[in-house]
Amino acid sequence: MSIKRTLFLVVMVVAAFPLDADAQCAMCRAVLESESSGKAAEGINNGIVYLMAVPYVLVAGLFYFIYRKMR
Repeated sequence: MSIKRTLFLVVMVVAAFPLDADAQCAMCRAVLESESSGKAAEGINNGIVYLMAVPYVLVAGLFYFIYRKMR
């Protein structure tokens, strides 16, 4: 088998069996679980969405400028 095919198969196997990971540190989890109002959890979630959205906006802008240049 070629290296590309082997790599593809490894990636597919890893993607087919996702691992359940707890990505929060112990202190963040304790603060978010103990707070009753939920304001800190809302702030953390908004920050995650912001950090997730920025790369997509940048890539979309890049593709838009490439599309305009090719037209």
